[in-house]
Amino acid sequence: MSVAVKPKGLDMRTLLLEGRAFFALIVIVAVFSVLSPHYFSLANFLIMASHVAIYGLLAIGMLLVVLNGGIDLSVGSILGLSGCIAGFLMQGVTLQAFGVILYPPVWVVVVLTCALGAFTGLVNGVLIAWFKVPAFVATLGVLYVARGVALLMTNGLTFNALAGKPELGNTGFDWLGFNRLANVPIGVIVLATLAILTGLMLSRTAFGRWLYASGGNPRAAELSGVPVKRVQITVYVLSGICASIAGLVLSSQLTSAGPTAGQSYELTAIAAVVIGGAALTGGRGTIRGTMLGAFVIGFLSDGLVIIGVSSYWQTVFTGAVIVLAVLLNSVQYKPRAKA
Repeated sequence: MSVAVKPKGLDMRTLLLEGRAFFALIVIVAVFSVLSPHYFSLANFLIMASHVAIYGLLAIGMLLVVLNGGIDLSVGSILGLSGCIAGFLMQGVTLQAFGVILYPPVWVVVVLTCALGAFTGLVNGVLIAWFKVPAFVATLGVLYVARGVALLMTNGLTFNALAGKPELGNTGFDWLGFNRLANVPIGVIVLATLAILTGLMLSRTAFGRWLYASGGNPRAAELSGVPVKRVQITVYVLSGICASIAGLVLSSQLTSAGPTAGQSYELTAIAAVVIGGAALTGGRGTIRGTMLGAFVIGFLSDGLVIIGVSSYWQTVFTGAVIVLAVLLNSVQYKPRAKA
């Protein structure tokens, strides 16, 4: 007696659910290309990609946190604080005791700013992993602290003219925002590099396996020898570093740094992760999907601007896309009844 076995190939429903971010991006490009003659061009795509780079960098860190079953509401504020730290350093550090002003080179500014992001992420991770503070509460508190520190540093003002001066040896900060390599903006190259490295980390390293395991079932992972707390702290540190890099790129693009930069960007990062198919319950998601999600949000927002849609309607459309993505996630990850 023979039993027919149903092939395990992808059916149309699964294909549409798993590839929804890609299909949504195709639809967005097609629709706006029809509505505006200026949309479908290489120059415009590169400009939009440089805008997406900010969201994408935040989304990479957010993906790592979400895979671990957490959430990081502080990334927007870390972005703003990082920009302010970079602006403060670029405009010179006064040492009153010695009567001198130090102008650190750009690489020192970048290293110190990323160290700040790592430290802020470490605070998040320690609060959550060791003190058992819920991720929502811990990162919300750090959100306010980071934003408050940025406001205190600047007195609510903006650091302008961050290009530096040749005679002071602090030029080159605008390289991240304005320079191009093979006509591709440096910010986009930074995003692509981090995305590739993150993808390799998730798929080829023990840490990647630990991350998926601890996000899917922390107790089982711990019993299997996975250092759950160390993984949890590490993902928040990496998220903080990604937010700092995003702050550097944004400040470089604007050649200025303000304490209110990055407000609500944490929600955009979460949206990119959700649109990309990651489960907010942890353990499921890919860097490929997250990058597609970031491009969906960026290309949609820029397309609405190009065709002259009101900023109020832009918020409505973006919110609708996020709600639809969450609904599709619930359908995709809904347990199927056993026959």
